Amino acid sequence: MNRQLPSPLLYLVTDRELAGGKPLVDVVAEAIEGGVNLVQLREKKLSTKAFMEEAREIKELLTPRGIPLLINDRVDVALAVGADGVHIGQEDMPYRVSRRLLGPRAIIGLSVETYEDLLAAETFDVDYLGVGPVFPTSTKTDIKGFFWGIEGLRWAREHSRHRLIAIGGIQISNAPEVVSSGIDGIAVVSAIISAPDPRFAAEKLGKILNGGRP
Repeated sequence: MNRQLPSPLLYLVTDRELAGGKPLVDVVAEAIEGGVNLVQLREKKLSTKAFMEEAREIKELLTPRGIPLLINDRVDVALAVGADGVHIGQEDMPYRVSRRLLGPRAIIGLSVETYEDLLAAETFDVDYLGVGPVFPTSTKTDIKGFFWGIEGLRWAREHSRHRLIAIGGIQISNAPEVVSSGIDGIAVVSAIISAPDPRFAAEKLGKILNGGRP
């Protein structure tokens, strides 16, 4: 089994609509130069063919640098392009089915949106849990009206054996408090994708993750 992930994790979730017209691959390239060490390609509106083409392009960028590429939701796309794994939500393909299809070497992350989700995931050998949303966010609209907050992250850390990645509304301004909760990484969308300088934004978040000042 070869499912090692970097630590701490500075995790970029893509959103082409927030890139201000810049090619997504260019934004990802800048972000990894700034220290992003895990990328999730999230595309809700592309056709399967276009999604696959984009995934291959980004995989070619990441693979030589040893940075894993995860596909959001779509196990079929991950298999088709040879991605390193997937990130799945509570309403997506069940974890055990995803693991059976992708095999023991794939990285699989799972979103947990409630305390009950997190406790249920303790029976899974997932590679990480995406705990969120931590704060209100405009990049995810199908939330259940619950936000973890900092105390919720601390509770998650106390009750889970898994690697925990905080996501949802995380910006440079609140990242230090998020990191102080004991999580293993942060996942961001707009904080890097929408930044005038994605590389600089990633560098600042990386410094916070490693205990420094932005």
